[in-house]
Amino acid sequence: MNVPADLLLTGARIHTVDPELPEAEALAVRDGRIVWVGPDSEAGHWAGPDTERIDAAGRLVLPGFVDAHNHVRLGSDDACVQLAGARSLAEIHERIRAWHSAHPDAEWIEAEAFDYSAIAGGRMPCAADLDPVTGDTPAIVLSYDVHTAWLNTAALRRLGVGRDRTDLPFGTAETDPETGEPTGFVKDFAIKGLSRDGHRALRALGVPWASPDRQYGRLAKSLDDAIGYGITTVVEPQNSLDDLELFERAREEGRLRSRIVAALFHPRGTTDADLDEFARAAERFDDDRLRVGPLKLYIDDVVEPRTAALLEPYARGCGQHRGETFYPPEEFDGLLAKLDARGFQCFVHATGDRGIRTVLDAVEHAREVNGPRDARHQVVHVECLDPADVPRFAELGVVACMQPRHCAPEIAGPGQDWAENVGEGRWHKAWPMRSLAGAGAVLAFSSDWNVAEMDPMIGIYTAVTRRPLAGDGPAWRPEETVDVATAVHGYTMGSAYANFLEDERGSLTVGKLADFVVLSRDIFAVPADEIPGTVAETVVVGGEIVHRA
Repeated sequence: MNVPADLLLTGARIHTVDPELPEAEALAVRDGRIVWVGPDSEAGHWAGPDTERIDAAGRLVLPGFVDAHNHVRLGSDDACVQLAGARSLAEIHERIRAWHSAHPDAEWIEAEAFDYSAIAGGRMPCAADLDPVTGDTPAIVLSYDVHTAWLNTAALRRLGVGRDRTDLPFGTAETDPETGEPTGFVKDFAIKGLSRDGHRALRALGVPWASPDRQYGRLAKSLDDAIGYGITTVVEPQNSLDDLELFERAREEGRLRSRIVAALFHPRGTTDADLDEFARAAERFDDDRLRVGPLKLYIDDVVEPRTAALLEPYARGCGQHRGETFYPPEEFDGLLAKLDARGFQCFVHATGDRGIRTVLDAVEHAREVNGPRDARHQVVHVECLDPADVPRFAELGVVACMQPRHCAPEIAGPGQDWAENVGEGRWHKAWPMRSLAGAGAVLAFSSDWNVAEMDPMIGIYTAVTRRPLAGDGPAWRPEETVDVATAVHGYTMGSAYANFLEDERGSLTVGKLADFVVLSRDIFAVPADEIPGTVAETVVVGGEIVHRA
C-alpha cells in the first residue's frame, strides 16, 4: 500500500527530459520530491484524503526551467527612463525629455537599456548627445548589456571625471583623441561598475541606482518575474560578498521562491585572502534554496562597442583594432590553473573568437597542470566562435552557456552593430548552437536578463527559428537552429548539469526535487511562431504550488 502523496499531478503530457522514461501522464510528490512518475491509470494509488490535486487537463508539463545566467540582482529599474526599443537619438531624447518633465525635481536622470544601434554610423555616444535634454541635471544612461555607461556633462563633473581622471572605480572613460577630454562614454562598466568597489564608489558619489534599497527593489521584482515564467532555479552570475545579504533578505521576506545559485565576481586584483572569503561563503550558503560557489571572470568585453577580442580586426571603424583581452594569455593560464587547483568552478565571460580561444587554452593548461577533473568550467555567451574551437568544448568538458535571444536578427543580425562590426565574412561564427550540440558539447541556455527578455519561451523560440520575435522576417544563420527538444534540454537538464545540479533538478525523475511547470500550450505541437506567449499556468517548487497564472 503506497503512502499517499502530498501532491498529485494527473491528466498531463509530461515531457520528463529523462531518457529512461521520456513521457508520462502523472506524477506524485511527497516531502518535496518526486516519488512516482507514470500513467494516469495508476495515479489513484497515490491519492489520499489530504492529497492536493492538479488536473493538467492535457497541458504540457516540463521540469522547472533552470536559467543558467540571469542577473536578477541587477534587474530592471522602474525608476529609470526606459530606452528599450528606442531606435534613434531623437527617440532617446523624446523619452528622456518626457521623464524629466514628469520629474522636474529629480537630482539625477537615470536611464537603462540604451541600444548602441540607436546612434547612427556605428559611433559611440557622447555627453553632447545628452546635454540638450538633460541640462544641468546629472544623467547616467546604461547600455542594454550594462557593459557601458553614457554620461552627460553635469554627470562628468559630479563624478569627478576629467582628462587626468579617466581610470575610474566604475569604468574607463573614453577621451577625445584630439583634445584628451572625456567624451562621456564609459567602458568596462560591467567589470568595474558592477564590482564591489564600483558599487561602493557609485553609492558614495550619490548615484541613486546603486543604493541598497534600489538594488533590493530590482532583485525582488526580478524574482517575482522569474517564478512567473516557470524559472525554478536562477543562476545569478556576478555578485560580491556585499550582495549576499540581499538574497538573505529576499528569503526572509518570502520573495525567494526560485532557488538561487550565486556566483561570486573575481575581478583583477582578487587576492588569496578574498578567495578564502569566497570559500567560506560557499560553506555558509550551501542548501537547495541558496548556494554560493562558482566564480565569475571576464576575458573580454562585447562586440557592439568593439571591446570583444577577435582573431582578426573589426570590419568597421577601427583600422587594425581587434579588441583586447583583460589578461595576457599566459597570465590567464596561470590564474585559471590556480583557481582550478583550489576546486573553484569558473564562469568566464567570452564573446569574441580570440577571447573564447584564450579561455579554452587556459582550461587545457589547467588540465595539464592539475590533471583532468570534473570542473565544468563555463564559457559564457560564446557569441563568435571559430569552427576550429567547436570540438574543444566537449574534449575539455567545458560548458557552452549561451543566450539564444542574443542572436535574434533584430538584435545582432544584418544592419545591427554586432553583425556590422564582425563583418559578413564571420557571420558563420555567430552563436553556433547546432554545431556545438552536434560536437557533443553541453549547452546551458539562459536569458541574460535584463540584457534580454527573461521569458524562456522567447529564448526557446529564438533557438528554434533564429527569426525576429515578431516573426515577420527571415531567419539569420538558420543552419545553427536547434529543435524544440534540444532547446528545452538546454533550459533544463543542460543548465542543471552545468551547475552540478543534475542529481536534483533538470528532469522529472523519481527522487529529484519536485520542481515543474504546467504550460498553456504544447510547444512541441504548436507552430514555432506560437511559442512566444505560452504562459506558465502553474509553477511548483519542492512540491509547493508557488504561482498560478
